[in-house]
Amino acid sequence: MVTDAGKPAEVQAVPACLGRPIRVARVITRLNVGGPAQQAILLTAGLDRTRFRTTLITGVVGRDEGDLAPAARTRGVEPVVIPELGRAIHPLHDLLALGKLVRLFRRLQPDVVHTHTAKAGTLGRLAARLTAVPATIHTFHGHVLEGYFSPAMSQVFLRIERVLARRTDRIIVLSPRLREAMLAMGIGRPEQVEVIPLGLDLDRFLRAAQGQDDLRAALCIPPDASLLGIVGRLAPIKDHPTLFQALAHLDAGDQVPHVVVIGDGERREELRRLAQSLDLAPRIHFLGWRNDLEAILSELDVVICCSRNEGTPVALIEAMAAGVPALSTDVGGVSDLIVHGETGWLVPPGDPLALARAIEVLLADPALRHRLAAAARPVALGRHDGKALIHRMEALYVTVMARKGGRA
Repeated sequence: MVTDAGKPAEVQAVPACLGRPIRVARVITRLNVGGPAQQAILLTAGLDRTRFRTTLITGVVGRDEGDLAPAARTRGVEPVVIPELGRAIHPLHDLLALGKLVRLFRRLQPDVVHTHTAKAGTLGRLAARLTAVPATIHTFHGHVLEGYFSPAMSQVFLRIERVLARRTDRIIVLSPRLREAMLAMGIGRPEQVEVIPLGLDLDRFLRAAQGQDDLRAALCIPPDASLLGIVGRLAPIKDHPTLFQALAHLDAGDQVPHVVVIGDGERREELRRLAQSLDLAPRIHFLGWRNDLEAILSELDVVICCSRNEGTPVALIEAMAAGVPALSTDVGGVSDLIVHGETGWLVPPGDPLALARAIEVLLADPALRHRLAAAARPVALGRHDGKALIHRMEALYVTVMARKGGRA
């Protein structure tokens, strides 16, 4: 079943045979900066508390990752932390995490276990099976079976996902292309895989002050210099080197744009060295994780995503909501978000020359940038509104429980 991405589902009552709010255990590997954690927090805080009781269960973030746990607490969500629920594969830690999830589910007695991200999806669904939880739902936040692991490991994970899908009531993907990819790989059945777009709190990007140039002043960037931005983890899948190499292909001189790199990760020092080796260090500014992204976006000419793989990139949605033109590699579910030449600009992945040409085209044509940004903003605000996500998920939980006969 595929939901209409443009219309929130109607509010449904809790199945009468249940006679109480539906209990949801939401499991995610970690609350690092990114779409999965933002969605998990939004849903936990936003579900109607007269009809749902949600517990958010998470591991811990890595050393160089931004932590959204404080943001969760600000919204009244106190996560239950299982330290062993880490991103990396570690047999002993994974077994301990599974045992803790089993004990927690026995205490909470959830009606629905909803898992987000790969590790949490595996351990959470196994624990739900071991404790006879009535319903399980898993969200694929991206196309994680390509570009993240070696071919051999990808095949192992693919087999695991196929087996887990047989015992999962609903598999959620964020875009139609990702649904097609999952089904093509034999993960789930057509009636089981459902498209529910990523939902975010985008209001703050509508309120950002324009034209303050505070960031340019802080970084000593001339007011007339072009300023690009890239937002995300400094990890191989994000492919920052392609952007740096693209900048090196641009015409030398004062017209080479400046770039702000927002985020952190294991490749930080490697990327700094690359910028120096390309003689671009004065024009590439590493800002780390920032909590004033709406103000930064208001000063950018173009936001760039050059990933090798993506689901639905939060950075592009936020840029579109803020009225900043988006330039991205055409990977994963990006083309479900951006129509080339209409709501953004797309280039092949791993092609510095193509990316350089696209940067030149966009920076040379302010009218084109304005047209792309104006067309993209209503798409982001309409399709990825957080309230619509909450309504769709509430309806899904009720539907799944109703088909289970309210069994708890």
